[in-house]
Amino acid sequence: MYRAASRVPRRAVLAAASSGLVLTSLENRDKLSIYPRADPDVLLVETTSPLEEQIGAVRRQVQGVYADGYSYVQGWISKWIGIEHAVENRVKSIISPHESLTPGLLYVGIATLTGSILTRTRALPTRILLPPLFLVFSARHFLPNTTANLSSYLGNLEEVYAPSLAEKHEVAKAHSQMAWERVKEKTVDVRRKVDEGAVGWVEKVQGATGLKIKETLGLGQPQPAVVQKVEAKAPGWAERAKWKVEQKVVEAEREAVEVERKVAEALKIAEKKVEEAVKSVPEAAAADVAQEVPEEVVVVQAPAVVVVEPTVEKKEEKKEEEHKHLV
Repeated sequence: MYRAASRVPRRAVLAAASSGLVLTSLENRDKLSIYPRADPDVLLVETTSPLEEQIGAVRRQVQGVYADGYSYVQGWISKWIGIEHAVENRVKSIISPHESLTPGLLYVGIATLTGSILTRTRALPTRILLPPLFLVFSARHFLPNTTANLSSYLGNLEEVYAPSLAEKHEVAKAHSQMAWERVKEKTVDVRRKVDEGAVGWVEKVQGATGLKIKETLGLGQPQPAVVQKVEAKAPGWAERAKWKVEQKVVEAEREAVEVERKVAEALKIAEKKVEEAVKSVPEAAAADVAQEVPEEVVVVQAPAVVVVEPTVEKKEEKKEEEHKHLV
């Protein structure tokens, strides 16, 4: 009985305490605070789907292919621009600034077409060979400097890419030049013989008839125009010969200076060797080394510059030969 009575107050106390806690919690929940609450931190976790990963991989591949193609195209564009600049510089170096291409090329084209027109009813070899000959000779006549620059450029290409053909070409040019000189000499000789024969016949006729045909025709006497040309060109030839002699003298002086420099360097090297030998060998062998060293030293003497001036007789002979060639 006493135990049951003691249990009742305990239960009442526990019920009252629990009801008080509930009331206080409700009061705290319903009552707002006068201070603002801090926003809670939100943590976002990025997650990618397999589709997004595949799309990103494809996009990166496309961008790489585009970059490679762009760089490849830009490389070819740069090469083409370089080729354009090289061609432009080469054309500027070939075309002479002192020659006008507008009428010159027109004349060359007309001459080439004239050759093809003249040979249209001829044999096949003539039709093949004559137009190129007209082209070459007309270009040399109307555009000499440009043609010379072009031929030198083609010669350089031939030497670089076909040296054997270039050697054969040079040999053929030398033979053709020799043949042309021989033809000129033969022509001069034939003309001289014809003139001598004509003068002989005129002298015979003059002796038989007594008429002064030789003086009237002016045979056997130098023509005034030819004499004037020779006299006008003589100072130029003298200046040219003088300039060539001066160039040779300058080249010889340069060679002499170079030889002197080499001799000085050789002497310095020999002196250094002597000093090293004297330091390295004992005093007893120093005399033998000093005797052997001068035999190893080679002294190069500078070539003497000799300027040979033509004598008066040679000058007269040269003038006569030039007069014959002009005649």
